[in-house]
Amino acid sequence: MVLKLYSFPHSPNVTRVAVILHEKKIPYELVPVNVAEGEHKQSDFLAKQPFGQVPYLDDDGFIVYESWAIARYICEKYRDQGPDLLPTDLKKRALFEQAASIEVSNFGPNVRVIVWEGFVKEMLYKQQPDLAKLEEAKKALEAKLDAYETILSKQKYLAGDELTLADLIHLGYGSIIPRGGCNALKDAEKRPNVVRWFSELESRASWQAVKDGVKSYTPA
Repeated sequence: MVLKLYSFPHSPNVTRVAVILHEKKIPYELVPVNVAEGEHKQSDFLAKQPFGQVPYLDDDGFIVYESWAIARYICEKYRDQGPDLLPTDLKKRALFEQAASIEVSNFGPNVRVIVWEGFVKEMLYKQQPDLAKLEEAKKALEAKLDAYETILSKQKYLAGDELTLADLIHLGYGSIIPRGGCNALKDAEKRPNVVRWFSELESRASWQAVKDGVKSYTPA
């Protein structure tokens, strides 16, 4: 059975997952969820994803939600297909987990506020943004990316010199924060290594395939 990914095409959380599926060349079907009409809050959806959020993955009846968990599941199940994005060596795995925690704790909370207050809140729900929260998140992200610059000045990727899931998972939100008025990932004068790193991620064929909206996918 082909994997089914329930979400909407431009969700940053679904693009985080879709880019991994494309890296691994794994076919999947995108099952559209009309968030604007509240489909994600209906009982049949909540039976699969009790928090009423997208995306969730259906693998022949096995349900996984939360984009990080879905991406890890894909990388583990299809480890021998495409690039191996989860290190198995003890020390390399520790550095991967460290990088994953950096994304979850330092990057994610700030970029979500930037995306929400920067354009989604007004675009989807016609609510005025909280500009104070937006500016606070931008400043916080700048400080966090200064630490990224330190890390990336010493190595190619966040977990060392090999690409991992911890790098690619940044694409979903990192690519759209300019729409929220934040260009922190593009400031080559302040953070040349961050720009080098993120530009390389955006240049990958997997990202080019999903950046304009996720669609069902069958590898050629």
